[in-house]
Amino acid sequence: MATGQGDARNRGTRSRGRAGRTVAAGVAVAGAVGLGLLAVPGGAGAAPELPPVSAADLVGSVLAARPGAFGGTVELDNALGLPALPNLPQAADGTSTARVWSDGEGRGRIQVPTKAGERTLVSDGATFWSWNSEDRTVTRAPEHSAQRPEGAATDPTAAATQALAALQPTSEISVDGTAEVAGRPAYELVLAPVPSERTLLREVRIAVDADKRVPLRLTVLANGSSDPALQLGFTNLTFGAQDPSLFTFTPPPGATVQDEQRPQGGQAGKPEAAGPTVVGKGWDTVIVTKKPAQAPARGAEGDRSGGSADLSALGRPVSGPWGSGRLITTTVAGAIVTDDGRIAAGAVPEQVLAEALSQ
Repeated sequence: MATGQGDARNRGTRSRGRAGRTVAAGVAVAGAVGLGLLAVPGGAGAAPELPPVSAADLVGSVLAARPGAFGGTVELDNALGLPALPNLPQAADGTSTARVWSDGEGRGRIQVPTKAGERTLVSDGATFWSWNSEDRTVTRAPEHSAQRPEGAATDPTAAATQALAALQPTSEISVDGTAEVAGRPAYELVLAPVPSERTLLREVRIAVDADKRVPLRLTVLANGSSDPALQLGFTNLTFGAQDPSLFTFTPPPGATVQDEQRPQGGQAGKPEAAGPTVVGKGWDTVIVTKKPAQAPARGAEGDRSGGSADLSALGRPVSGPWGSGRLITTTVAGAIVTDDGRIAAGAVPEQVLAEALSQ
């Protein structure tokens, strides 16, 4: 058993600061069902020859790395077995792509094609903008108050680093050879849960850029399968300064501009809604939160830019001391959506979800 605990664990609390704050896609299926982990397709070509590196040193260098400015194309290969959901096109099985840019200083841009148009998300350092070309709506929010997933949806670098920081204290860690990803040589870092962890996952594989020491690939494998359940990664990637105009946004002529709606405290004597509760840690972490409210309809077609996905048709009925609801499962995760509006989700079996709801 090769492990990267010890020295790597001591360094695991360091964050990647602005690099982890790359502008996120608001259509992330991870945020909807609480997966928290995404994966990346393998690169083509022979495995490159690279100098040996220990797991501890590789983990430490990843957690301390700063990617700087970059631009690239990201491909998501989804094999979760979920149907398409409103506002969550990436939930359905299949392959989709996005373009990602970062200036290395906290500003970023993501462009995600949709069935009939495109979603564009821009973080200009002060304001977070979300543009939906299908209904020509723009949603804006102050940068530090915008309610959205942080990068993991379409940025493999942010997704892999967040996964590494969360999982490494409860993992057996090793380096398993090398690979080529988006034309760049990389080390294969492997995290497997320690025996005490109750999880549906077998291992997470992170391809680390040999030069920049930033993640290029994150592969999540479920128990009982040799094929990745969900893959996200760069198909091409260029480091270096990007066009500054990418990190500004001007609403298109005729667009409807609205401010992001957030729960307001003090209404009818009720305090502002509490945030998610984290139960457990590492591989068997469960997130318990309230189901997002459906955005109000606007006009005949309604608001297609910000409504929550309807999960009522998914899964099967379940009940327990915590109440009743529906259990939604995939190869790498599960979620219980209760009848009273709670959601418990994680890469864990049903029993662990039920225990979290009962706390």
